[in-house]
Amino acid sequence: MNNLSLKQIAIPLITIAIMLFLWFGPLQIPYIVNIIISLLIFLANYIEYDRKPFAALGFQREKLTFKNFFVLAPLVAAVIFAFYIFILVPGVTKLTGVPIDYTAFKPLVGNIPACLVALALVWASAGFGEEIIFRGYLMRQFVKFFGETKVAMALNIILLACFFGFMHSYQGITGQIVTAIVGAILALIFYWRKYDLWFVIAVHGFVDTIAIICVYFGLAT
Repeated sequence: MNNLSLKQIAIPLITIAIMLFLWFGPLQIPYIVNIIISLLIFLANYIEYDRKPFAALGFQREKLTFKNFFVLAPLVAAVIFAFYIFILVPGVTKLTGVPIDYTAFKPLVGNIPACLVALALVWASAGFGEEIIFRGYLMRQFVKFFGETKVAMALNIILLACFFGFMHSYQGITGQIVTAIVGAILALIFYWRKYDLWFVIAVHGFVDTIAIICVYFGLAT
């Protein structure tokens, strides 16, 4: 473990404890919970990093460009979604013998108002929320505590990907495995792009956007 101050140890531990309580405690607030946790993370980083909460998460202003956000990210998202649909889902389904449970998305089929609401929610709760939590905060905190050796980064990506998949248990075992693999891919992109959080937020958001479009037309349920 790196040589860390008491503040650098205590604040993340308290923050993660509150996160777990919000996820698994008696207060169940789906979708909104990730937004609340994101705000909590901003506050925690504001205290830990001397009023610089954004840079510590990977919000790099110089990398927030039109090309990165609206050209490269959608292209990467399209490749990931194609891999998801044509390789990942069929392969994992064959392995488990259980299809992904898409029940939660059935109300979106042919329903434009519901899809528009879902788009806003997935960008806020998944695109921004999950990426701030899993890649920007948890992954970066893991690096802070255990460094960037090959072994540490492999454990970082694998452990957080498994937890990311577990958090999508409503999709069944196949959905959890598939989501864990997608989470690992997003983590690798985050690492390869030198912790560019804007980029993985955009990729995640566009993957979910493509998914909702497919659900609307009845292609993914």
